[in-house]
Amino acid sequence: MNVASPQSLKALAKLAEAFPGDFLLTAEGDLERYSRDWSGDHVSRPLAVARPRTAEDVAALVRHCRQERIPLVPQGGLTGLVGAAVAAPGGGELVVSLERMNAVRSVSPIDFAMVVEAGCILEDAKHAAEKHDCVLPITFGAQGSCRIGGNVATNAGGFNVLRYGMTRDLVLGLEVVLADGRIWNGLKVLRKDNRGYDLKQLFIGSEGTLGIVTAASLKLFPKPTQVEVALVGLRSVEDAMLLFARARRECSDLLTAFELILREGIEVALRARPDFTDPMDAPYPVYVLIETSAAGRVDLRALLEGCLAEADDLVADAVMASGKAQADRLWLFRETMVERQGNGRRYLRTDVSVPISRLAELVDQGVAAVRGRYPEALALAYGHVGDGNVHMNVIPPADLSLQQTEDLFHGAEALIFDVVDRLGGSISAEHGIGRVKQKAFVERADPVALDLAMRLKNVLDPGHLLSSGRIFPSLPGASDE
Repeated sequence: MNVASPQSLKALAKLAEAFPGDFLLTAEGDLERYSRDWSGDHVSRPLAVARPRTAEDVAALVRHCRQERIPLVPQGGLTGLVGAAVAAPGGGELVVSLERMNAVRSVSPIDFAMVVEAGCILEDAKHAAEKHDCVLPITFGAQGSCRIGGNVATNAGGFNVLRYGMTRDLVLGLEVVLADGRIWNGLKVLRKDNRGYDLKQLFIGSEGTLGIVTAASLKLFPKPTQVEVALVGLRSVEDAMLLFARARRECSDLLTAFELILREGIEVALRARPDFTDPMDAPYPVYVLIETSAAGRVDLRALLEGCLAEADDLVADAVMASGKAQADRLWLFRETMVERQGNGRRYLRTDVSVPISRLAELVDQGVAAVRGRYPEALALAYGHVGDGNVHMNVIPPADLSLQQTEDLFHGAEALIFDVVDRLGGSISAEHGIGRVKQKAFVERADPVALDLAMRLKNVLDPGHLLSSGRIFPSLPGASDE
């Protein structure tokens, strides 16, 4: 347990005096659920948890904390995997939970846009859009608990990036509380606005280090009236990439997802779910889960069937879902694999990307390197073929000691990152940097890019009170204001 310093306790007393009632949580039992993230790997008790209801509440809190030099970290649904939203060790950091700021302010089916508060759960926002025959296309496994502010702050990805882009591509405007306590109202639903700098881009993906996002206006799209899903068995990752290139051309922008799963991932799902049966008559080294969707009158099923039939030189076998229930079951193979791969134990998570044309090299070389060095571990690779993003994870044997496990994680990550570096890729495709990937990020960062990032931090948060130590270490040159 972290122990707050006398100075922090004094600051906490002033906070409680300035913000009475249920605004501030300080009891040990109340802080528990704000002290660990979804993975369970990052646990740290905050000084306290503030729960504002409005942007004005957040602004008042930031001004007070600036005056009292209390460090802050904004927190959403705690589904991130890089330790960005959990309080830093030491007990002196105040968590700002945005869970009470959860309103859907507006939905416009004519503008194809919606305005939602940062604490709105992604799935709730998606349901609100669907009531207007629209779709908010940000989609991933944690959508039932992650929150819009966190999606924006981490530039979340997911299954549908192939068609709709990252969260950055879907944000039309933001409302942000700055480190000096001012509110920047950049909320708008304009599709074209060329009035100088696009300031919202500073805060998207900044992981709470430059400001606290309190609301966002987001792009919507027509709700699909048809969805077709197929699971395809292939002989190699190279064949999967060739199939992707054909499907991308044949199905064009109707291709919504193209997910890669190695055989080992299918076996994880089969072991976890006794009610599952092997999806095909024979096992294959590689599978892809393909989804197409459309809102128009195109014969979508015939389009996907024709695409797969013409690729019979690549496709070893395929299962086309006969309806929504079977489509959901095919997707469940992937979801179950992700949820159960660690079997309740810690495992190494990586989230890397390379140019799409080099993805087969990444998977083949990365998996081979890990299995060659650590044959006793389970190396899994799966991910989003259409955007070059692969999750390469390593599950250690159950009988390893804590130190042996840490050594394996460090060594396996170095092997994977070495392959990524050789192929001109990124060590973080969608999870962000946080505290976990900070060292690896700084080691690889272009000096000019790092200098610019540090200058931005010093200008927008000169006191370094917002999410300090995330992305890069606590920076030199902070002013005392």
